[in-house]
Amino acid sequence: MKRIQFVVILLLVTLLSACSPKGPVTLTVMTHDSFAASQSVITAFEQANNAKVVFLKSGDAGTALNKAILTKDAPLADVFYGVDNTFLSRAIDADIYEPYASPLLAKIPAGFQLDTQNLAFPVDYGDICINYDKAYFTAHSLPVPVRLEDLLRPEYRNLLVVENPAISSPGLSFLLATISKFGDHGYLDYWRSLRANGVVVVDDWNTAYYTNFSGSSGHGSQPLVLSYNTSPAAEVIYASSPVIDAPTASILGPGTCFRQIEFVGILKGTKHLTLAQKFVDFMLSQQFQEDIPLQMFMYPVNPDASLPQEFTRYAETAVLPATLDPEVIATNRDKWIADWTAAVLH
Repeated sequence: MKRIQFVVILLLVTLLSACSPKGPVTLTVMTHDSFAASQSVITAFEQANNAKVVFLKSGDAGTALNKAILTKDAPLADVFYGVDNTFLSRAIDADIYEPYASPLLAKIPAGFQLDTQNLAFPVDYGDICINYDKAYFTAHSLPVPVRLEDLLRPEYRNLLVVENPAISSPGLSFLLATISKFGDHGYLDYWRSLRANGVVVVDDWNTAYYTNFSGSSGHGSQPLVLSYNTSPAAEVIYASSPVIDAPTASILGPGTCFRQIEFVGILKGTKHLTLAQKFVDFMLSQQFQEDIPLQMFMYPVNPDASLPQEFTRYAETAVLPATLDPEVIATNRDKWIADWTAAVLH
């Protein structure tokens, strides 16, 4: 009799354990250091999927990709966001992604879908452009340059600061824009002429924008800076006191900007494949996409996502941005950077 009672109690405990809710599953998402999302948005995903999302920030896009490649046999995360079109082919060739046919891709314009193997999914985009200090050009009665060639004119001598393409993502994007414009054989001549006209090269965007540029800090010497097409909107949003217009603007002539597209993918070896697939779908959903502009100052790829007022009023996208095939970039990136370094910095 006691044995029967024990068996019944054991069965009841087992059934109760099976019926009781399990704790949340932890999903680790590797990102570059510039990733940001509203906690309320992430919490919505967590609550809907009984999950806990942990973000593993891993340096700039190139550094994060290197980490993902070096640890692919024992991945540090389930999902990887942050590879852009300048590194996409390298990521795919390294075989770090798990394929997934996300149903949300049907909403994304074909121009953003650079990977046809369903390995990397476009999340956001933006244009790397030269920005200018409106007040400087007004005060000096100087026309704003329109084309890349204009920057070689003597009236713009010593007025431009850019980032080093060997260590800066915006710097690399601008280098690629000049290659797209002047070709594999002409871009170095263009850069030699820029150097002769006093272009200033710094290591990173923060230095270029907040130290050298006159339009943001007001203390820099260069009224032209390599930045993002969303920087004018950011100037309004983060102004210390309300402003009615952005103090800066972007040069958006044909081929002057380079379009950057950022991707997310599921890392091979994930132990939470279904949850990782749901997170990819979430990043492409309208809820997450509408959070992107004011968090990362990029544009959503999902056309259903509405833009904040600051973007529609103060930021513009390039009509004809420069582009290069990711395979061409992957094949030539290291050589282009080495040749640029020899021509410009030595």
